[in-house]
Amino acid sequence: MRILILEDEIPATKKLAHYLTIFFGESVVLDSTRTVKGGVELLERNLNYNLILSDIKLLDGNSFDVFRNVETRVPIVFCTAYDEHLLEAFQTNGIAYILKPYQENELQLALKKFEKLFQPKMVEKDIFRQLQEVLDTRDKNYKKRFAIKKPDGIKLLNTSDICLIQANGDFCKIFDSNGHLHSISKSIGALIQEVNPKHFFKINRSQIVGIEHIERIEPYSKNRLALNIKGLKEHAITSTSATKKFRMWLES
Repeated sequence: MRILILEDEIPATKKLAHYLTIFFGESVVLDSTRTVKGGVELLERNLNYNLILSDIKLLDGNSFDVFRNVETRVPIVFCTAYDEHLLEAFQTNGIAYILKPYQENELQLALKKFEKLFQPKMVEKDIFRQLQEVLDTRDKNYKKRFAIKKPDGIKLLNTSDICLIQANGDFCKIFDSNGHLHSISKSIGALIQEVNPKHFFKINRSQIVGIEHIERIEPYSKNRLALNIKGLKEHAITSTSATKKFRMWLES
């Protein structure tokens, strides 16, 4: 039994590891990470996980960023502080969840459900989409503009004018439709949560594009796509894992 824990809080990770060892025995192999980046790297190594325990909020984004970048069929028990109404999507999909603070008896019930019901063919392919829809509908007040700090004051940048968002360390670069470059002290994981998913798509680990400013789309190597974006000289390239979802997004 090999299990991956995605959890940003170290005490919570230790508690889960302790409970998992009690339930499955000392032979269970546990990997853990606090970040989206770490989760992507572990899943890309094809370590044949039997189960994933995942919090929604991680240090550099949320767990959906992991599953957008790496397609996986591994069953997931979501461990979260969100209330039951937000998680109703899980109750009909055969995937359990537990609420923080974690209790041993609650985790045991979830693990027993996993043992009883799980078969590889029973993994619900739409679980991420369903929960994401619930999260999206929780708050429709997406950002209409960002306040950008400039040497001479603060500039208001309308999201409708954003062509591309590029991750750059602890902050992001934003390119607008007039060819201007702006910097904002937010991670790409935070920004993708603040913009409307109908108009913006994260095409790879470090770039978000605005649909209104895509001028041309061309085939690229390894089933990827090259996007010609208004005002930018270089193409933006979709990742292999994001290409299929990007095609669907374009037509939605």
